Amino acid sequence: MKALPRFALCMGLAMLVTLCAAGSHFSLIPANGVIGSAVASAQDQAPPPDQGPDPAEVNQAPAPDEGNMAPSGQSYTTEAPPQDQNPDDADYSELPTATAPEPPPPLPDYDQPPPPADDYIWTPGYWAWGAAGYYWVPGVWVEPPYVGALWTPGYWAFYGGHFWFHPGHWGLHIGFYGGINYGFGFFGLGYEGGYWRGGHFFYNRAYNHINVNVHNVYSYRAVNREVINRTTVINRPSYRGPYGVSARPRPAEGAAWREPTAPRMSTQVQHEQNFGAVRGQYANQNHGKPPSPAVNHPLPADRGVHPQPRSSGGERRR
Repeated sequence: MKALPRFALCMGLAMLVTLCAAGSHFSLIPANGVIGSAVASAQDQAPPPDQGPDPAEVNQAPAPDEGNMAPSGQSYTTEAPPQDQNPDDADYSELPTATAPEPPPPLPDYDQPPPPADDYIWTPGYWAWGAAGYYWVPGVWVEPPYVGALWTPGYWAFYGGHFWFHPGHWGLHIGFYGGINYGFGFFGLGYEGGYWRGGHFFYNRAYNHINVNVHNVYSYRAVNREVINRTTVINRPSYRGPYGVSARPRPAEGAAWREPTAPRMSTQVQHEQNFGAVRGQYANQNHGKPPSPAVNHPLPADRGVHPQPRSSGGERRR
């Protein structure tokens, strides 16, 4: 008579172990900044232990305390605002180089190639406007124009009934890029993919595809990125405006803009123009899934590039 309860207890334990094992298969995408990465384990979903301050915080310019505010790229509009938004972008970003009558497509999911060598900087892909509409400019590793240079990506913004493209720029701190979540460390505010120290760039393994080509590597996974990057994101907005990202420049981004900066290099401009001639990169051909979302060949730096201070009107001094 005692065998039956013992048998039932064993069966119950066996079922519990089976359910726990099955549950581990329903994990979400890991917070490594690489879109399309493998499924994480149940253990990986737990918040990381306290690692101290993020070393990549040095990428943001010193500014007054902004409090515990959510990253600017994580606020999305659900209703269209008035047709004429106040364009404060002109006080924080490069002058627009293109205008379009319609919003750019969502950002595609893609994998980041590994860095080609030490001290290269990742520049995420983006939609550009060409003769046949929007086309995708692949993400690419770039040799920075000077030691300590960080890349602030370009972005699309809506105002005056049109969409305007503000190109990226180089600087010692990360400026405003519309709150767009480009991934790979660019989550809408600042940059968590790495930082400069002692004349070399240190790569955060949590958000970059690292291999043996680089030597300065660390791992830091911010707690406030867990929910954002452990969810499969569909239709990531690629612009600031109606039904896109709702973001305002932060004090740190304004401080970065007032520092000396350098515009995108000629090699970067040529990179954009080259893919404007590739038919398959156009959204009307690839339906938002470009055949070349990122490229393995890095871009060389222009020589003799130095950050230039700005005048009171925002123009770089020559």
